[in-house]
Amino acid sequence: METASFSKYAGFTGVRLGWTVIPKQLLYSDGFPVAKDFNRIVCTCFNGASNLSQAGALACLTPQGLETHSLGYDVYGGKNAPYVWVHFPNQSSWDVFAEILGKTHVVTTPGSGFGPGGEGFVRVSAFGHRENILEACLRFKKLYK
Repeated sequence: METASFSKYAGFTGVRLGWTVIPKQLLYSDGFPVAKDFNRIVCTCFNGASNLSQAGALACLTPQGLETHSLGYDVYGGKNAPYVWVHFPNQSSWDVFAEILGKTHVVTTPGSGFGPGGEGFVRVSAFGHRENILEACLRFKKLYK
């Protein structure tokens, strides 16, 4: 049995949109399928996800939505929070911050501001208007391709 959600994956914090996968082969000791029991409970207790949240989730899974996850950077995070840590080995986080700001006009946060372990990283937020986030991604890609 596996469960997941879009809360951190797509910045859907508070929307409560997720899924559960239960193999048909998973049975209780009496042979009754767990999936059928789970489906009955879910249908009894919940009204389902809104059309708006479903549309947002589907947009994340389009080729364009998936492309935003594959720009080629070594990154950490994004699964537990709507922030991504981008690693720039052998560079000062303040130097990288200044370069990004000066050349792309995109504001990041120098990792060293979070302590010594943040040196060499900048933190990028995924919160903002969709168009602005996509534009920032394009500017990063152009600067560091």
